[in-house]
Amino acid sequence: MILKSFLIVVTMTLLLAGCKTEQSQNKGNKNDGKIKVGLVFDVGGRGDKSFNDAAYTGLEKAQNELGIEFEVIDPGEGADRESALRKLAVKEDVDMIFGVGFIFTEDITTIANDFPDKIFVCIDYTITDTAAIPPNLLAVEFKEEEGSFLVGAIAGLITKSDKVGFIGGMESDLIKKFESGYAQGVKYVNPDAELMVGYVSVTADGFKNPMKAQEIALSQYGRGADIIYHASGLSGIGLFEAARDTKKFAIGVDLDQYAEAPGRVLTSMIKRVDEAVYLTIKNFSSGNFKGGVITYGLKDKGVGYVFDDNNKEFFSDEVITKLKDIEKMIIDEQINVSDK
Repeated sequence: MILKSFLIVVTMTLLLAGCKTEQSQNKGNKNDGKIKVGLVFDVGGRGDKSFNDAAYTGLEKAQNELGIEFEVIDPGEGADRESALRKLAVKEDVDMIFGVGFIFTEDITTIANDFPDKIFVCIDYTITDTAAIPPNLLAVEFKEEEGSFLVGAIAGLITKSDKVGFIGGMESDLIKKFESGYAQGVKYVNPDAELMVGYVSVTADGFKNPMKAQEIALSQYGRGADIIYHASGLSGIGLFEAARDTKKFAIGVDLDQYAEAPGRVLTSMIKRVDEAVYLTIKNFSSGNFKGGVITYGLKDKGVGYVFDDNNKEFFSDEVITKLKDIEKMIIDEQINVSDK
């Protein structure tokens, strides 16, 4: 009787062990063991040659170097952000979901709470004192004001008319960081310079209206500005057209945008959205994902400016030396750049 009971226990243990092993294998074999990432683009979508394309570059790097799979959704006008995020969240094979842009903040927070077993990431998440960030959500921030300070200093040092411009896509707290940093950089090196400011829209449509941006740029150039910096996503194409037409300078944003108007792009403020996407996936793949807030600034090489063979002819040795000094002072906190 004792032997019979013992055999029953052993048999049940082996059966349970077999079930557990099968379940583990099934989990490990999902997508052939590969991590799958979902990403929803911001307004303007892929092909904006700026913010969205930078995020896509990060996905491609993760695919090439980490072997991940990915799926992207372009919500078009942007009204379907919530449904696009939810569409990815209900898929069993999607492990991590990105929302690219501050306008995702409310939707991605809601869905992260609805799907606590999924990992969510929001690029340019809007941090507030009232809304708690779920533990399965990573809010990625950048110190855009620091990178913008540097390109503002470039504009202030190189302008010949002492008049420079700025074009923002949408009047929002995020884009105001670009404007503020740029203005501070201009005034730091050239206190007498005049800054002209224009915004395409008060809504997210301002990131996909090149004609309006071109109109603003032509107006600023017409009033004497010889350098204009933009933070307007796809709308920036209008600025580059205006720079070509007037033979004046533009400053790009997010990616190196020299190719959009060769010889007319003075520099670009680099915002390493690509690296943020890649590093977040890399940390997740190695088991080091942690929700909360992460911020990339000049010290972390999360922002910066382009200086290479394409644009070096515009920079004198004196300007280069001054920029290096300013960059060091920002990193050492000898220059405190305000984000407002």
